[in-house]
Amino acid sequence: MAADAARVIASAPDAGALEEVRIGLIGKNGSVTALLKTLGAMSPEARAEVGPKVHGLRARVTAELAEAKARLEDAAMAAQLASERIDLTLPAPEAPRGSVHPVSQVMDELAEIFADLGFAVATGPEIEDDWHNFTALTIPESHPARAMHDTFYTAGHNGGPGTMLLRTHTSPVQIRAMLAAGGDQPLRIIAPGRVYRADSDATHTPMFHQVEGLVVGRDIHLGHLKWTLETFLKAFFERDDIVLRLRPSYFPFTEPSVEVDAGYSWQGGRRVIGGSGDAPGHAWMELLGSGMIHREVLRAGGYDPDAWQGFAFGAGIDRLAMLKYGMSDLRAFFDGDLRWLTHFGFSPLDIPTLSGGVGVRG
Repeated sequence: MAADAARVIASAPDAGALEEVRIGLIGKNGSVTALLKTLGAMSPEARAEVGPKVHGLRARVTAELAEAKARLEDAAMAAQLASERIDLTLPAPEAPRGSVHPVSQVMDELAEIFADLGFAVATGPEIEDDWHNFTALTIPESHPARAMHDTFYTAGHNGGPGTMLLRTHTSPVQIRAMLAAGGDQPLRIIAPGRVYRADSDATHTPMFHQVEGLVVGRDIHLGHLKWTLETFLKAFFERDDIVLRLRPSYFPFTEPSVEVDAGYSWQGGRRVIGGSGDAPGHAWMELLGSGMIHREVLRAGGYDPDAWQGFAFGAGIDRLAMLKYGMSDLRAFFDGDLRWLTHFGFSPLDIPTLSGGVGVRG
């Protein structure tokens, strides 16, 4: 019977036929199962002689069924792999894609440009105290920036020592960086990040983005500041004809202070940075504020103002993005309109270069 069972098992052409063979041999009413049922009616002597043979037969049949099943499954898989092929030349199915927000893209560009100039990126808390945000920067208590209508104070605070607020600029990062340096080593940092002011119109939002730069060293002068800003703006706008005009101004934390204007012209209904503002068809536009660090700010940062000098500058990241990429309304940056994000967004593969550009526009 063992030989017959082996022959039947080997002749099964597929898994379905093999299952029928299994049922016929060791199923509830199978032939091998019927032999096992006869053992109960035998005498002990006969059972001792026949029982091991029947159990051995069942074990061999079970093993042969398992081997045949594995063989048929392997053959079926090989046939399936041979018959089913994926055409890799077909285009992939269209899938939803996100994009990099223009503000994030510009922040990456700024970091790349200033890294090439030897600047590190510094960060600080967005919920700041009054001393770092105002007092250490020599902003007097009567200054309008401290007023409730311009500054977001936390609950229960409205000015004075210990007051907490949403930072109104990233300048507190400069104070923290100077204190961390210990007042005895040069510094070269930029501080990009979110800032908050109570203002909202086409060119202002309650939350916006700033980048501030700080250089502290020995024998630093205004010429270093002008060269740094020219180099930065030429790289960012990817033009060699950037012309700057420095105008005397006033900021509590710099002395002397200068407003930086850039020449621009109207092209296709948008401002295009480049050229001198005194040239025909051109005008001047205020781009950022800057100046030499005030002696008292150096002192608040732990530096001896008789031995160390430095300069600082600040610009709105959102405004830089608007000028470079042709956007007209600052509020659209934060509306979350998918159409706007699709049009102005960048692909993750648009990696900023050291010249301020990107590889392939999304």
